[in-house]
Amino acid sequence: MLEFNLEVKVREIFHETSSKLETQPDKIWDMPLIACAKADDKLFSQLKHAIAPDHLLPYDLISEARSVVVYFIPFKPFISKDNAANYPMASKMWAEAYVMTNKLISLMNDEISQILASLGYKCAVTPPTHNFDEKRLISRWSHKHIAYIAGLGTFGINQLLITSKGCCGRLGSFVTSAPFTPTQRPKGEYCLEKAGQQCSKCINRCPVKALSVDKFNRHLCYERLLENDRFYSNLPLTDVCGQCSCEVPCSHGIPTL
Repeated sequence: MLEFNLEVKVREIFHETSSKLETQPDKIWDMPLIACAKADDKLFSQLKHAIAPDHLLPYDLISEARSVVVYFIPFKPFISKDNAANYPMASKMWAEAYVMTNKLISLMNDEISQILASLGYKCAVTPPTHNFDEKRLISRWSHKHIAYIAGLGTFGINQLLITSKGCCGRLGSFVTSAPFTPTQRPKGEYCLEKAGQQCSKCINRCPVKALSVDKFNRHLCYERLLENDRFYSNLPLTDVCGQCSCEVPCSHGIPTL
């Protein structure tokens, strides 16, 4: 494997690039989580059935792909509390954190690409958001599903990935020809409901009733995201909500069974 401490390097880049946004990383975010999957992991081929036939595979981005790396940047708890307090609309603080974190992920991916290129490896990145079909509302490179394959967490019934630091935050990912050691996937469910416990708090927090235990109305959800974007028209694109991730047991960690 590559003599390169992936976790240490990504966290270094996180600190360095966040300064370019004129903010201190510990003011908005907690330390990122990093996970990796082999590009030939058999679960990738299942994405064309689980999501869409045109979902990309690692080899579609880089023919010599060997690793897929995903990182999760958690929001500080006060940001999710502020969003919850602004129910049913997204709070301005949440909207601004969304915009800034997307910028951060783009900067981080650029820096990571340059470092790997200097070591002789190829790297392909995708945008942190807005890489989906706006009619079907289906992503052609789902960071959440890629993160699951890489072992970063498990899915909640709120359709979000629950990591060891919860589901309030943003995901970034990249594909590279560099050989990194894969992360082991969790053996159990992090979502209380999926683990057989009564919870469903995320369902109750959805302001447009787009969630149920076994169904998700993505079009209702997206309409609310666009409504919040119109509400914060003075900001860059802020198709956000996040209410189903805030003030619930999985907001900032793995719920206790």
